[in-house]
Amino acid sequence: QVRLVESGGGLVHTGGSLTLSCAASGRTLSNCVMGWFRQAPGKERVFVAGINRSGGRTYYADFVKGRFTISRDNAENTGYLQMNNLKPEDTAVYYCAADPYALEYSRQEAYGYWGQGTQVTVSS
Repeated sequence: QVRLVESGGGLVHTGGSLTLSCAASGRTLSNCVMGWFRQAPGKERVFVAGINRSGGRTYYADFVKGRFTISRDNAENTGYLQMNNLKPEDTAVYYCAADPYALEYSRQEAYGYWGQGTQVTVSS
């Protein structure tokens, strides 16, 4: 069992930055693939970024490439999503997810563990 807790969300202006954290407990995070997803109001939850167990491979949705960076610190059992040059369309609840067996980073169904989400609001 893995418990995930996101933090770091908030309100920023267009062009601003935020770093989201995902702290894990209950199981060593280094055994898990991690992903970040987001859900905007009235829309489905979508993939944002994924990272393999070692942190050596990362994957991004096209709409965040060049602006967001996913990373992890296995020693701290924590994952991160650095978000730069934020836009109003980035406004959403951001969720981190983890799973020891996930093979397809962008598929929500691949992840068995989810955090409760953290709100990110970007004002224009």
